[in-house]
Amino acid sequence: MILFVNACVRPQSRTKRLAKYLLRKIGKDVKEVILEKENLLPLNRETLEHRTKLAAAGRFDDKVFDLAKDFAKAEKIVIAAPYWDLSFPALLKCYIEHINIIGLTFAYNAEGKPYGLCKANELIYITTAGGRIFDESAGFGHIKLLAQHFYGINKVSCIKAENLDLIGADIAEILNKTEKEIDMIF
Repeated sequence: MILFVNACVRPQSRTKRLAKYLLRKIGKDVKEVILEKENLLPLNRETLEHRTKLAAAGRFDDKVFDLAKDFAKAEKIVIAAPYWDLSFPALLKCYIEHINIIGLTFAYNAEGKPYGLCKANELIYITTAGGRIFDESAGFGHIKLLAQHFYGINKVSCIKAENLDLIGADIAEILNKTEKEIDMIF
């Protein structure tokens, strides 16, 4: 199963367009998580304590762990997140808080080093930006670090279309060029 984490909220999202194009290329069973519809809130003291108690007791059957279980069992993960305010949407950060579960998506060895528990062999991050993405560390880099150092997903790549909102930009040409890049990869 391919897990499609959709952090796009605009009806005509350019990021979502590219993600859907990629998913058609892959052509397998896809489960979509539409973050806007998940009603995810940042963890607070009460929700964190509740989740911690359940995890400590090994009670991963509670619905609070559903997103993490889906993430952990996916064979491939596609994340679509526009480049907003020099990062990714807050919805994706909330999602990350909800899937970072010791015992489900990662664990620690005796020396305190994290290791991944996720089944996925690949994570593909898709983003678009109105301007230029100067440094990947503010968006994709964060996801890449988590995937490789915590979730155990070593193959992590980023597909991006930049400069879409610059004066005179040919949006269709930029998106078509990115789709051709996807064709070359897949």
